[in-house]
Amino acid sequence: MSLTTRSRRTPVVDDEPAIPQRGGGRGGYWLYLLPGFVLLLVIVIVPLVWNVYLTFTSWKGVRAPEFIGVDNWIKLVGDDAFWTSFLNSVWMVIAMVIVPTIVGLIVAALLFDVVGRKFGGRVGSFLRATYYLPQILPVAVAGIVIGWIVRPGADGALNQLLAAVGIAPVDWLGQMPSALIVLMVVLVWVQIGYPVVVFMAALQRVDPELYEAAELDGANWFQRFASITVSIIRPEIFVVTLTCTIAALKVFGPVYVITRGGPAGATLVPSYYAYQEFFTKRDVGYGATIATVLTIVVVIVSIVFIRVQNSLERKERAGL
Repeated sequence: MSLTTRSRRTPVVDDEPAIPQRGGGRGGYWLYLLPGFVLLLVIVIVPLVWNVYLTFTSWKGVRAPEFIGVDNWIKLVGDDAFWTSFLNSVWMVIAMVIVPTIVGLIVAALLFDVVGRKFGGRVGSFLRATYYLPQILPVAVAGIVIGWIVRPGADGALNQLLAAVGIAPVDWLGQMPSALIVLMVVLVWVQIGYPVVVFMAALQRVDPELYEAAELDGANWFQRFASITVSIIRPEIFVVTLTCTIAALKVFGPVYVITRGGPAGATLVPSYYAYQEFFTKRDVGYGATIATVLTIVVVIVSIVFIRVQNSLERKERAGL
């Protein structure tokens, strides 16, 4: 048999298998995005548009909204309670962003670099879960516990401790600045577990040999923390700061459960003020205006954070 005949009978096998063609082409992938788009439309976009429309109306929640133009916006500019609520948001940012981020970063670094190395990862994981426990605790339960601790009169747990050392009972939630201090302490307690968990997860990608090399070079814990920890997990620090800032601007549950915005509006925040206008005073149009302004502030803050983070990353890449 000739070589030519054998070559005709031998099947030709391609090195690369043929890729099966799917019907519909690229357009079929949009079907997977359709459920998410529908949910986005129904849950976010439509309520947002409706809320913006209500800012130009006077509505009690029944009958049809009455169009009044920009009256709600003019009222908002001269509303002292509204500006007070936004000024109080500064205290919320301190309690939910600055203090938890700084303390959480230090605690996470200690758990990872000190506790984890000396006592093992299980001890560090247990302590991390302990710090995160207030995050999963229902706000109503936390409010009941805090209310029992700071209850006015001699039957409050904290006042009983003060009475034991000869100090008169204090109305913690009925006067300033104690009401604001109690609220801020509760917010720090609730919020601190979130940055601890995020930062400890981020530290898992830090090479332990970097700490060992720095320790051999004579660097103390704070120097290792500033030079290695902070620089490597900087993206996570931005994420925690941004999400905590948004949460601080929108905080509602602890204020509603613990202080109800009192005393005399001293702990009033924009979200609770909007709630009061919506459901207590039934001025839906004005409540929608407050909520819209809060949304605009949150969007602006998010854009600023993202731009700053991108700018720093570009500078780092240029420096490399």
